[in-house]
Order: sequence, then structure tokens, then C-alpha cells
Amino acid sequence: MEQARRLEATDAAGGLEIARHILNYIDGRFEKGSAGATFANIDPASGLETGRVHEATRADVDRAVGAARRALTGPWGKMTTAERVRLIAAVADEIERRAEDFLAAEVADTGKPRHVASHIDIPRGASNFRMFADVVSTLPTETFSTPTPDGAGALNYSVRKPKGVVAVVCPWNFPLLLMTWKVGPALACGNTVVVKPSEETPRTAALLGEVMDAVGMPAGVYNVVHGFGPDAAGEFLTSHPGVDAITFTGETGTGEAIMKQAAVGVRDISFELGGKNPAVIFADADLDKAVEGVSRAAFLNTGQVCLGTERIYVERSIFEPFVARLAAAAQALRPGDVNDPQYVGPLISEEHRQKVLGYYERALAEGATLITGGGIPQVDPAASGGFWIEPTIWTGLPHDAAVMREEIFGPCCGVIPFDSEDEAVALANDTSYGLCATIWTQNLSRAHRVAAAMSVGICWVNCWFLRDLRTAFGGAGQSGIGREGGQHSLEFYTELENICVKV
Repeated sequence: MEQARRLEATDAAGGLEIARHILNYIDGRFEKGSAGATFANIDPASGLETGRVHEATRADVDRAVGAARRALTGPWGKMTTAERVRLIAAVADEIERRAEDFLAAEVADTGKPRHVASHIDIPRGASNFRMFADVVSTLPTETFSTPTPDGAGALNYSVRKPKGVVAVVCPWNFPLLLMTWKVGPALACGNTVVVKPSEETPRTAALLGEVMDAVGMPAGVYNVVHGFGPDAAGEFLTSHPGVDAITFTGETGTGEAIMKQAAVGVRDISFELGGKNPAVIFADADLDKAVEGVSRAAFLNTGQVCLGTERIYVERSIFEPFVARLAAAAQALRPGDVNDPQYVGPLISEEHRQKVLGYYERALAEGATLITGGGIPQVDPAASGGFWIEPTIWTGLPHDAAVMREEIFGPCCGVIPFDSEDEAVALANDTSYGLCATIWTQNLSRAHRVAAAMSVGICWVNCWFLRDLRTAFGGAGQSGIGREGGQHSLEFYTELENICVKV
């Protein structure tokens, strides 16, 4: 009875009613787990349970993979590219039509600001399908005329074919955006998918199953299994011999474990993993724009962004004014009211909050000067059970401090001064990661020179988080393997066959 009251309260607070039972989606049907096990879905902003997630067993995962395998040779496998593209475009249209439903589900799972989810997560979920439908529709193929000893010649041309069944393992920070970033190109290329969303954020993956039903997607093309990682749905999926390729976004250690499983059977992988991303601010930068951009990079989504900035290097002559303005930006962020434009959301879970708070304590032990934050904020009593934390800035840290080396994934950053361009580049590149970097300068030559010197997959100049979905995206070092985006995604989601015809 108490659980029922709590569910009603959170549904009412959310505006739109959200599903109380989050089911697996296998072979075109919503199903409970075959063992009957469920686990709680928690609203990070309140700490209250908002529903029950039905956990998939090994047998359920096996059925999902089997359904995906059969779909490859069923109606889906027999479609022309034009027919497949029309169906994928209809998925994008249906996501947009149900944008408020997706928004309610995403906010309930993550606690993130509505204005962030409505302007980033949900529109990108639709555009990921639409853009990849356009890419495969206009994809060129290569053809070569090859001389032969007898003078007749030969014609060599390439054909792209689906890779097969793709396992899609998703993180909790941008659940719909990052899931569709993988499902969109996978389906556009003719593959079938089995999605394992994070156990923290299962709603939008399940809701996408309703969209697939609505547009008439053939059964087995899109499947969702819920559960945890080791010795659970995640491992059952990534170790399944019926999976041809695995795409994963998440923590580097998890990526290493999946990579070992993928080695059995020599399955292909595409990984976007952790980061400890730098920002470099030169004295000639537009200070107002640099502060605005870096504060977004450090604190957007409560710092739970793989592309976020946790290391900031500032030219010494502007160090103090930059830190003062960045601190003011952090202090302007307020917890508690999801409709407040200055709202900063909670962390995803109490477990993650304890991890981040542990780094907050460690920073002080390593000699940091605390500029702002460092603890848990005061919130309205109605939100007191949420996983709130203060945006935090440190100075005075040595560059080899743990909080300057290890990914924290919270709303925090260490700021260090530099005296020369060479020093700034050396500091920025002194990491085992290599996902992204940002540079702030009005010197055009320096912008090009320093950007090219960054050992990262993407470098922004005088901006952050500005994405063209056609460009290559991925990380270097421990930040990942492979590139996705536009035609680059096709290198992972297709097999390229060369056909040689003797004339």
C-alpha cells in the first residue's frame, strides 16, 4: 500500500503519467522476465520508486537474440533500402509526435532539467534516425576498372551488407540520445538489434518499442532486455554467440570487460568510453564566452557528460578573473525545481553521489583550495530524498592529483594556470584518455595549431558540445575504439564486400 501511494505521488508530480511496469520488448511483444524478477526504478530527484523494471533472464536474452537473427531473413531482410529508409523515417516522425511522452520518461529516469531533455535528448533521438536514413540513401560505392594480362580487363565494385545482430549497450546519462545514436545507423544499414539500456534509465528504450509497433516495424528487428551487467542481462547479451557486433558507451572498465567477451568468436566492437577532458583558455579569449562555455562543459547534466570538462588550464594573466567568474556561474545553479532555467539536477543514484563525494574529500586531502561547493546543497523538504550535490571548483591542485587524473563524472573541475602554449598542450595531453578538448582563443593561427596538437577524437574551438552528426565521433587512448557518425558509422554497422568480375 505504501508503495502504491509513492507511485501515485511521483506520477502526479511528473505531469504526464509514466509507466509503472517497464517490460522487456522481445520479438515484437512486451514481456515480463521469465523468472518474474523485478527491480525498482528510482527518480533521482526524489529518491522515490516510480515503477518496477522486469528483469530479463539468460533465456529471455537468448530469445531476443534468436528473434533478431530470424528477422534478418524475414520481411526486414527482404526490404529494399528505400523501403527500409521510409520505415526508419516514420520512427523519427513518431518520436517527434510523442515527444512529451519521451520527455516525461527521460526526466523521470534521470532527474535532468526539462529544458535540457526537451532541447537535446528528445530531438536528437528523432534526428539520429532521420540523419542515418539520409546517409544510407545517398551512400556512394567505389568501382575500379582493373587491367588484366590478356587485355580483357576486370571490374571491381563494392557492396555493403548488414553486419547481422548488433548488441547495443547504453549508458544512463543521455539514455535516448545515445541509444538511438547506435540503433539508428544499425537499422538503417539493415541490421537487427538487441538493446540493453542502463538499469538506472530503462524507460525510453522500452517506450521506443511502442514506436516500433506504431510504425509497423517487423517483429525481431528491435528488442530490449532489462537488467544489470555482470552475470546478468548485460553479460548474457555481450557474451552471446549469436551476437555479431557490440556497440557500447560507458565506463572504461566495463568496456574492457566487454572487449574480453567480444574476443570469443572475434566479434566486432565500437566503444565510446571514459574521458578526463581538458579546456585550455588563452589570455586573448573572449572571457565572457569562455566562462559561459566552460561552465556548461563542467556542469551541464550535473557533470554527467562523457564530453564534459573536468580539467581547466587558464593562462596565468587571466587566471584569477576567470576563476571568479566561473565560481559565480556555479553558484547561480540551483537544485530542486525542474522548471527553473538555472536548475541543476541530481546525480543518477546515491551510489554515484557517494563516489563523487569521495572525490570531493580526496581533493582537499590532496591539497586543493575549495573555491565553491564541495558538499550536498540544501533543498526543499519534498526533494530531500534526491541525490543532490553541489557544483564544485578547486584550485591549487598538483597536476598528478587523483582528481586531476581520474574521471569523476560529477559537476566539478580543477583549474590550473599555465604560462606558455607548449605548457598548455603538454598539460592537456598528459592523460591516458583522449575523448575531447576545448580551446578558447581569438588567435586564428593558435586555434588551428593547438587544436591539431590535441590527442583527442574531437576538439572544439570557442564552443563546446556543438555536433554535426555527419562528422566522425569517438575517442583515442582509453576513451574508446572506432569512429561513428555519418558515413563513418557504416564502417562498423556494415560488412564491405568486394566483387571482381572478369570482363
